Amino acid sequence: MEQLVNVYLYGKRYAVPSGLTIMEAMEYAGYQLVRGCGCRNGFCGACATLYRIAGDRELKACLACSTKVEDQMYVATLPFFPLVKAVYDVEKIKPSEQIMMQLYPEIYACVGCNACTKVCPQGLNVMQYIAYAQRGEYEKCAEESFDCVMCGICSSRCPAGISHPQVAMLARRLNGKYLAPHCDHLDERIREIAEGKYERLLQELMDKPAEQMQELYDHRDIEK
Repeated sequence: MEQLVNVYLYGKRYAVPSGLTIMEAMEYAGYQLVRGCGCRNGFCGACATLYRIAGDRELKACLACSTKVEDQMYVATLPFFPLVKAVYDVEKIKPSEQIMMQLYPEIYACVGCNACTKVCPQGLNVMQYIAYAQRGEYEKCAEESFDCVMCGICSSRCPAGISHPQVAMLARRLNGKYLAPHCDHLDERIREIAEGKYERLLQELMDKPAEQMQELYDHRDIEK
């Protein structure tokens, strides 16, 4: 019989199998997840979670879908964090240092505490990409933040109120629109999509049962 561990969900103790993820443990305990459960594979960032192990004062951050439960784990999920999202038209802005000052001035109030980096469940150097954004180095900011899943945990721990994921998104948009080399093969792919080249393939995928789709997803090639 699989070993059971004690996990505290919403203040109530549950005994769950030790091999479960936090998300699986919540469902095992009887909770029906209708929010904060997107891709279930560590990519969408919807299941941002904070937890603490009894006897350890450190507050840790993770994604519930890809973190295994531990004995005496106290869990608090973050189904939504109110990030500041500036409104802009990427066609009308330019990759200048002034545009970051205009749209996200709070980044210049960063105190260098590095709390954002310490809690990032993806292991990103969040404070570093904010420093790149401050200096208008959008190519570097885009590269450093590329794997951000926009879970918002970094912002929840920031004393300066910085919306790190949104800053990173702006940098990536500026980089893609104005700074990155033009990709001829991307133009070709867009043309092929517009001509309907992939409609049959998409329909074949839509017709597959969920089990086959899961198998394809789990064994897909991920570009490095």
